[in-house]
Amino acid sequence: MGFHGPYRFLSNFWSVDVVSDGFTYPTVEHAYQAAKTLDGLERARIRQAATPGEAKELGRQVALRGDWEQIRDDVMLGLLRHKFRDQDLLPQLLGTLGRDLVEVNDWGDTYWGAVRRADGAIVGQNRLGVLLRQVRAELLREVVARL
Repeated sequence: MGFHGPYRFLSNFWSVDVVSDGFTYPTVEHAYQAAKTLDGLERARIRQAATPGEAKELGRQVALRGDWEQIRDDVMLGLLRHKFRDQDLLPQLLGTLGRDLVEVNDWGDTYWGAVRRADGAIVGQNRLGVLLRQVRAELLREVVARL
């Protein structure tokens, strides 16, 4: 399944305030791209980007922090945890129980998502889907514990 239609809210481009490094970002994409650098000016430029697509493009141009490859999944996990604390998004995420969350995409991202090959097979690490399932399981445990 791709993150479109009724599942569009799973996308990092979904508009929801996310707090990271003491600042509020308009999407997870903005916050994730800003986290790639330690340069405050570059982070501010990304935070102020008009769209998540623009934030993604700016993030491709920053001086990467030295530990980025080691921390990027943890950064994404923290941002997703924050995103789905939103009282509108939390029940939507829990509503995907029983569904495998796979960001099938046509832009070739096989790390965060997966792509459909010509033979119909879907290939990729789908790290975003894996982390979303983790957040969903954590939130479900919290909800059940409150009952």
